[in-house]
Amino acid sequence: MNKAMPHHAEGAAEADLAPRAEPAASAAPRAVPSAAKAPRAAAQPAVVNEIALPSTLLDITPQQAGTQTLLRGLAILEAAAAGVRDLRTFGAALGTTRSTTHRLVSSLVQARYLRQVQGGYLLGPKLIELGTIALEQMPLTAVARPHLESLAEQTLDTIHLGVRDGDDVLYIDKIPGTRGLEMRSRVGHRMPLASTGIGKAMMLDLKPELWQSLFDASRRALASVTFKPDNRPDAQTFMQRMTNYAAGGYTFDLEENEASIRCVAAPVRDATGAIVAALSVASTIPYMPLERMDELIPVVQREARAISEELGWRAPQPTTRRIKR
Repeated sequence: MNKAMPHHAEGAAEADLAPRAEPAASAAPRAVPSAAKAPRAAAQPAVVNEIALPSTLLDITPQQAGTQTLLRGLAILEAAAAGVRDLRTFGAALGTTRSTTHRLVSSLVQARYLRQVQGGYLLGPKLIELGTIALEQMPLTAVARPHLESLAEQTLDTIHLGVRDGDDVLYIDKIPGTRGLEMRSRVGHRMPLASTGIGKAMMLDLKPELWQSLFDASRRALASVTFKPDNRPDAQTFMQRMTNYAAGGYTFDLEENEASIRCVAAPVRDATGAIVAALSVASTIPYMPLERMDELIPVVQREARAISEELGWRAPQPTTRRIKR
């Protein structure tokens, strides 16, 4: 990571962290009377509350000078992520003087953790680099496994995790159920996307014309496969089901891939919001009546969301309108 950071930026950042560089007025909170800080903390309460800054790093208690400076730098990054753009609001959030705030922000800009634009400050490219590395160090299967195990314990059924590979779903993890049933799926097994619940979950964000294309590809791939009863839907039924699934954020496999096997599936998203995988709960008809499948929808979605959040995804927040007074 040091190779990506200019040498002069490193020097500036290191100099900033040195205790001797901290102005006497703000070097240690314990040396400043609380009464002196009160007016500054109360100067921008409305702005800070409106932006809903994170509290975990902003509630800085007396620390060693170097540690306190580090925490303040992290708090600035979290504040910028929450929407803070100007030095005044950064200072109000941290309770620091203008000179201290400017010095911290300037060091973060030099180190590329922030970037300065016409309207103020935004998160910088260094965070993108580190975020990419963090994702590379967090394999999907390792992140998902505890959630798959939790789902298996809750349901007693077979749990699958899969990713898209062209027109197919590739199973990358499986936990067999504990009801004495065995399915032909296995890690490394591939099936057409449109013929499985887990595959259809990865199709939810696609346009209808792509649903049709993948449905046709599935029909061609399984043209020589026969099983009874054959519950594979026609094109019109498939498209109607996909419309309903997309609206609900889940999918079913209603014996479309294997006789007597049903499943409930939900998509897994990454930090960009894109669907990168899906998980499913599968069992035979006696254990998967339609009533139970409906009950499993929120259970499967909950674990899929938990995996997504570990991959950096955040659920869209409802927009709030400011009330004029």
